[in-house]
Amino acid sequence: MSETSIKSEVDFEANGKQSGFLRLPHSVHRSAYGWIPIPMTSIKNGEGPTLVIMAGNHGDEYEGQIAISNLALTLEPGDILGRLILLPMVNAPAGEAGSRTSPIDNGNLNRLFPGNASGCPTEMIAHYIEEVVMPLADYSVDLHSGGSSLFYPPTLLRGQGHSAEETEALISLQEAFDLPYAWVFTSGGGRNSTARTAMGAANRKGVINVMAELGGGGEVTPDILKRTERGLRRIMHSLGMLPDYVPDQAQGTRELNAKGSVYAYAAGLFEPLKSIGEDVAEGELVGLIHHPDTPEAEPDRITSPYAGIALCRRAMAQVVRGDAVYQIASDAEPHRDQE
Repeated sequence: MSETSIKSEVDFEANGKQSGFLRLPHSVHRSAYGWIPIPMTSIKNGEGPTLVIMAGNHGDEYEGQIAISNLALTLEPGDILGRLILLPMVNAPAGEAGSRTSPIDNGNLNRLFPGNASGCPTEMIAHYIEEVVMPLADYSVDLHSGGSSLFYPPTLLRGQGHSAEETEALISLQEAFDLPYAWVFTSGGGRNSTARTAMGAANRKGVINVMAELGGGGEVTPDILKRTERGLRRIMHSLGMLPDYVPDQAQGTRELNAKGSVYAYAAGLFEPLKSIGEDVAEGELVGLIHHPDTPEAEPDRITSPYAGIALCRRAMAQVVRGDAVYQIASDAEPHRDQE
């Protein structure tokens, strides 16, 4: 690996609670020797695993950013066993702009792993996370949402596991987070992963990891935020890191496999005809695209090429050809290690 030029104000090996910044060098007209601040908190106490929790991978996804900030605010070293590394706004330029991608280099962090130590700022962040942060971790959680364009119900995403032990650990995290849905991948993962995502980075470093989609539409949903904060504490408790926490009764998770997305094939205003969680039949009419600029024009019809349920839905009314308007999923098939 190339040596990173990002410097941390936080000593990952020090006991106690520290908050500071990753300093990403950024020389521009207004600041020749400047750096981009990426906020971070590390809490370390006693013996236990290392858990990395990050959000703001996409800057317009908010529940995770708030939930991690609240953990950093409320948790003290005496509350935990092990080490907790919190990155609430890992793509800080995108977070500050409220944008999916960085306004500095248009970088989509979750498509740029493993990154480049000498690349553009977003590639440098990806490289630091994969080569410095992930090797410290035993477990990691990456918090997302549908961003500005999509809306997801609280949904955990995980691999199937490449050994019985890994499968058991992933299912344990899923059960602890206790979200209504779990999207279980049917392929990929492991140390040979080629995914350009934070999950791919974690897999390549042997970290047991999950991701979550938590709302979207450019807003914060109080119930989803509450479930997110509850789920993170339940995960910490399940790992033995939050010994005094008393989890409430689990509500259960429906496991799904994604079938594919449904796309717009015309520009106009999208009218959804299906709600999230509603059953969808193959070939069923699921939406209309209206053309108010041509009042007598018939709306374009959107039909689903898949049968299942509507797992996510477009949050924006305006669409152009190629925009995803739904994602369809069906109940998961049992994995061979789970049979």
